[in-house]
Amino acid sequence: MFKLSEIQKPIANELAIFEDKFKESMRSSVPLLDRITHYIVKRKGKQMRPMFVFFSAGLCGSINEATHRGAALVELLHTATLVHDDVVDNANVRRGFFSVNALWKNKIAVLVGDFLLAKGLSLSIRNHDFNLLEIVTHAVEQMSEGELLQIEKARRMDIEEAVYFEVIRQKTASLIASCCACGAASGGAEESTVELMRQFGENVGIAFQIKDDLFDFGIDDVGKPLGNDIKEKKITLPLIYALQQVSKSEKRHIINLVKNHSEDAKKVHEVIAFVKANGGMEYAASKMLTYQQEAFDILTRFPVNDYRNGLEQLVRYTTERNK
Repeated sequence: MFKLSEIQKPIANELAIFEDKFKESMRSSVPLLDRITHYIVKRKGKQMRPMFVFFSAGLCGSINEATHRGAALVELLHTATLVHDDVVDNANVRRGFFSVNALWKNKIAVLVGDFLLAKGLSLSIRNHDFNLLEIVTHAVEQMSEGELLQIEKARRMDIEEAVYFEVIRQKTASLIASCCACGAASGGAEESTVELMRQFGENVGIAFQIKDDLFDFGIDDVGKPLGNDIKEKKITLPLIYALQQVSKSEKRHIINLVKNHSEDAKKVHEVIAFVKANGGMEYAASKMLTYQQEAFDILTRFPVNDYRNGLEQLVRYTTERNK
C-alpha cells in the first residue's frame, strides 16, 4: 500500500506553503482563540482534503493562489463541523487527543466552530472566490442534512440500503467531492470538468466511508471487538445486508441487540459474528470496490501525469488503509 508521504511528493512544496497559510487564516486577536486554534492545528489529520484539492487543480489546470484559498476554505469549514460534531456527540476525544469541548467546555467549542466557519466565509468573500464558496457551502449543507437524516432513520433501526447510501453520500462523500470540485474550479477548469471531478470525489468518499464501516466489524489492538457503530446504534452497510439474508424473527433479535444491548460487549460480539456469518463484510467490500472503480474510470478521461497518478494512489489509499 502507498504511504501518504510518498503520495504527497509531487505536491509536497504546495502542502508546506499551505500549512503556513492555513495557520495564518486562523489567526485571531483574542489570546484564548489563538491558544485553541493552535491546539487544533497541532493535532491535524493526514491532510487528505488539501491533497485532493491540489491534485485536482494540477490535473485540471494549474495550482495557484486560488487553489491555496480553496484548500484553506475546505479545511476551515471541515474543522468547524468537527468541533461542532464533538459537542453534538458529547465526544471527549478526537484523533486520540482531548476534543475542544472536553478541554474548554461546550459553550467555547461552539463559538470556536462559529469563528472557523466565519473565517472560511470571509476568506472567500475577501478574495471574490464565490465559485469556491458555493461549492464548499453546498457540501456543508449536505453534511448537516445527512447527519439529521441518519438521526431520523436511526430511531426506527431499520435503514434500507438506499437510505444508507444517501446518508453517506451527504455526510462523508459531499466533502471529498467539494475538495475535487474546488481544485478543478481553482485551476480554471470548465464547468463540465468541475462536475466530473465532483463525481470523482463523491465516488471516492462513498468508498472511504464503506471502508470505515468495515473497520468497525474488526478487532482492536488488544483483541476486543470494535463495534463502535453498534454501540452508537448506527446501522451500516455490512449489517444492513446481513439483516436482509435472515428470517424476520432473527432480524428482530439482532435489531433488539443493537437497540437495547449495545453496551454489552458479548452482545456486540454476537452482532459482529452475525454480520460475518451472513456475508455482510464481503458484500460491503464488493460495493466499496465498485465505487473505487467508478472513480478510476473517471480519471481515465484525463492525461497521465503526476497529478493523475497522485489521485489514483489516494483512491487506493482510502480503500487499502489499515486504520
